[in-house]
Amino acid sequence: MTTPADPAAAAVHPVAIEHLPMFITPPGDTDVLMVVTAVVLLAAVVGFGVFFLRLHSLPEHLAHKSDNMQAEIVAVLCLISLFTHMHIFWIIGLVLAMIELPDFGGPLNRIAGSAEKLAGFKPGEGDVDTPRFGGPFPNTVAEHAEAPHAAGTTVKQSDTIPLVARDAIPLVARQAVLPKHKGRAHA
Repeated sequence: MTTPADPAAAAVHPVAIEHLPMFITPPGDTDVLMVVTAVVLLAAVVGFGVFFLRLHSLPEHLAHKSDNMQAEIVAVLCLISLFTHMHIFWIIGLVLAMIELPDFGGPLNRIAGSAEKLAGFKPGEGDVDTPRFGGPFPNTVAEHAEAPHAAGTTVKQSDTIPLVARDAIPLVARQAVLPKHKGRAHA
C-alpha cells in the first residue's frame, strides 16, 4: 500500500468525491469557517447591544445637549424603559427631550428681587422668617412682668416679652394715597 504525499488526500474517506468544498476540514485541523462564524456572531451581538443601548439613551443625550431643565426626568424615563421594556416611557422621554419647557424660575426670581428691593432689602436678603402676627401682641409687656419668677433671680424686660413680639419686624404705616379722579372714557 502506497501513501500519498498529501496528508489531506490520505484522510479523505474512500466514498467521498474527489473535490471537497473548502469548509470541510480533515480530522484534527482547525475549522476555519466555524471560527470566522463565531467571531462574526460575537461582533454582531456586541454591535447590536451597543446600538440598542445607544438608541435607548438617545433622548437623554438630546436633553443634555440642549441643556433642558427636564434632562434628569428624561434620563430616568430612558432607564425605566430599558429595564421594563415598556417603550411608552422611551417615547415620553423622547418627546420631553424635544420640547423646550419655558423657564419659570427666571421671571419668578426677578419678581422676588423686585419685591425685596421695594421692601428695602438687599438682593437675596428677603428670605427671612416673618412673624405670625404683624400687629401689636394681644398680651402686653406689663402682663408678662407680673408673672411669678423664682426667688432671687433678676428679670430683664427682654425675658418677659414673648419671643414672637421680640423678633417681630416692625410694620411701616402706609402713607395716605389720594383718590384718583376717574374720567369718562367716552363722550
